[in-house]
Amino acid sequence: MQKLYRVTLTVEERQELRALVSKGKVAARKLTRARILLLADQAEGGPAEPDPEIVAALGCGRATVERVRQQFVEVGLEAALNPKPTTRIYERRLDGKAEAHLVAIACGAPPEGRARWTLRLLADQMVALGHVESVCHEAVRQTLKKTSLSRG
Repeated sequence: MQKLYRVTLTVEERQELRALVSKGKVAARKLTRARILLLADQAEGGPAEPDPEIVAALGCGRATVERVRQQFVEVGLEAALNPKPTTRIYERRLDGKAEAHLVAIACGAPPEGRARWTLRLLADQMVALGHVESVCHEAVRQTLKKTSLSRG
């Protein structure tokens, strides 16, 4: 089957990738991408391995190999080695006002029959008091950690 994205490395690019792989002092993801490009090289003197063999040799996914090929052909070597950072924005579960209420509850006396507050109790109390619609114990943990507050 004819590949849609053919990787053809120049001599300089091949030397740069080999030097990168031989040093091994960069992130594992970058090394894997460099190895993919080296194995997929269809230029004169390149191994031109098919995708299934690259996947088996490197232990990565087929989609990864295809994505690296595509990025190299469309954008260039730097973009194939260093993918752009994520632009995903995470919504905060607790705003400043809710954090203040959480800290106040955590600093207060624990419920009757309990020696101390647990993360799940704090989350349930925040919902019961109407400070938030819903919150999980992990969000409570992260907030308390951020404020350096001990529950003990």
